[in-house]
Amino acid sequence: MMTARICFVGLENLPVLAPEFEQHGIGGAQLQQSLLAKAFVRRGFPVSMVVGDYGQQDGAVWSGIQTYKAYSPREGIPVVRFVHPRWTKLCAALRRAAADVYYVSCAGAQVGQVAMWAARNGRRMVFRVASEADCDPERLLISFWRDRKLYEYGLRRAAAILAQSVRQQELLKSNYGVESSVASLLVDAPERELSFAERDISLLWVSNIQQLKRPEMFLQLAQQLPACTASMIGGTQPRAHDLYQQIRARAEAVGNLTFHGPLPYRATNRLFDRSRVFVNTSETEGFPNTFLQAWIRGVPVVSFFDPDDVVRREGLGHTVTSLDEMIGAAQRLTADSQEWLETSARCRAYMARRYGEDQIIAPYLSTVGRLATGVRTTAAPA
Repeated sequence: MMTARICFVGLENLPVLAPEFEQHGIGGAQLQQSLLAKAFVRRGFPVSMVVGDYGQQDGAVWSGIQTYKAYSPREGIPVVRFVHPRWTKLCAALRRAAADVYYVSCAGAQVGQVAMWAARNGRRMVFRVASEADCDPERLLISFWRDRKLYEYGLRRAAAILAQSVRQQELLKSNYGVESSVASLLVDAPERELSFAERDISLLWVSNIQQLKRPEMFLQLAQQLPACTASMIGGTQPRAHDLYQQIRARAEAVGNLTFHGPLPYRATNRLFDRSRVFVNTSETEGFPNTFLQAWIRGVPVVSFFDPDDVVRREGLGHTVTSLDEMIGAAQRLTADSQEWLETSARCRAYMARRYGEDQIIAPYLSTVGRLATGVRTTAAPA
């Protein structure tokens, strides 16, 4: 029996996969696709990836993953470029990958585009939810009506949908009438483990700087806790450049805060190693990769958002409802070594119990294996 061929479609994945491009910055969905692709490679699957054009050679291989480039964001004439070169080059890259199953993350037009191509060529598409907003038409982070319709088309024609939490499953069913399965996230193990005393960053904030992440609240938190050292990591997003500049300027005026701007994934992990508490100020999330990056290093989380109530239920930090509550929780965890040690131990134990790679990847392997059955009897992709 031949092993299924899987292609991960993520135009911003290359900075995670290839260290020489990491200065371009990454997001959670890109990290998950890359970690998952490497896990499939370790299990003997032929794995490819459709990525953006960063000037790399087409067909280049990193970590056993063959990459096919689609297009550069700078290519083409506005409006017209949606069709060519973007859609046409995306389809050409999908064809060169010649996979049985195509894996797409994040709500957007690309979900519908890949679904159309897969249906035409007798292939299967898996869609993976990246945020709770992906599950609610009122909260979709999609600007254009055209892209919303393409996303809805792809969502309803996906051969399988993977959610991050039971909450997302329920939202997909009630809002779009589609079924999904829960599949958890992969996480890189830390290279070193530091004691409470060795951790010189009291409070860490990591996210893209956009309004729904509420970065200004972290600035307020740092100002209210002047005895704490705070670090802030985040890059700008389309249509949020003004906010980025405002946050950077305000951060420079906070004496106990270091504003790093965007940092590569590996450099970000090194700051997680040095941190006592991770702070999340977002108004909405999926299941944040940053929570896992924190917990596997024994870093408690203080957050407004609690996916499936896991922070409260497992004692992995504190869930709060106001800035005042956040200030109190952060102050206790950064100053009380005994509370921190107990919470840190629960974080590590939870990750060891729930996030072993074989355990996490099982539903992905099952989904890909099921969908790939019979695909190879179809004609070559057009």
